[in-house]
Amino acid sequence: MRILAVADEVAESLYGDTLKELRPDLILAAGDLPFDYLENLVSRTDVPLLYVPGNHDPALKLGDSTFEGLSPKYDGSGPPGCINVDGRIEQAAGLWIAGLGGSIRYNEGPNRYTQREMRWRARKLAWRARLSRRRIDILLTHAPAAGLGDAGDPAHVGFDAFHRLVLRLRPRMHIHGHVRKFGPKNEDLRLGETVIVNAIPYRVLEL
Repeated sequence: MRILAVADEVAESLYGDTLKELRPDLILAAGDLPFDYLENLVSRTDVPLLYVPGNHDPALKLGDSTFEGLSPKYDGSGPPGCINVDGRIEQAAGLWIAGLGGSIRYNEGPNRYTQREMRWRARKLAWRARLSRRRIDILLTHAPAAGLGDAGDPAHVGFDAFHRLVLRLRPRMHIHGHVRKFGPKNEDLRLGETVIVNAIPYRVLEL
């Protein structure tokens, strides 16, 4: 299983032959990317693309959730052919993906939450995972967990709630964006058994 994870920065190489050479089975987008870029990726690969919104994305509408709390197909307000998993759980390419979009609220705007608001959202997602009785394979978020790949400035502080969420869901990977790393590429972090991956601008992951 090859996963192409993208976030925050448009990788010009993915408009060319690189995308075909990567041969992804699934694309996961961690926010703050142009919708036409995501549409291009999904249309050229013909594989599922699941995403969460970032703090620079517009407010998006979701349809009603099913009785299991799993996500409905997206209602057309975002990139065509892509599935918004913000606050939802979705199965794609044989994996179960849970998502939470947005960043810390550093000023007013869509997809920005206080620590308290994100704790509530994380609890609801954990409850949906429990109802579904599925083992979550990947947690997809825009922002990182506090102290695990975040930064010290007010706009890039991570969420405390993600620590508990990762430990409860025990996903194999937690994929995020939001915080750009400059200089040599840092190694992936871990929380318990979960590998934490910063996807900016893109990463190819294998499960």
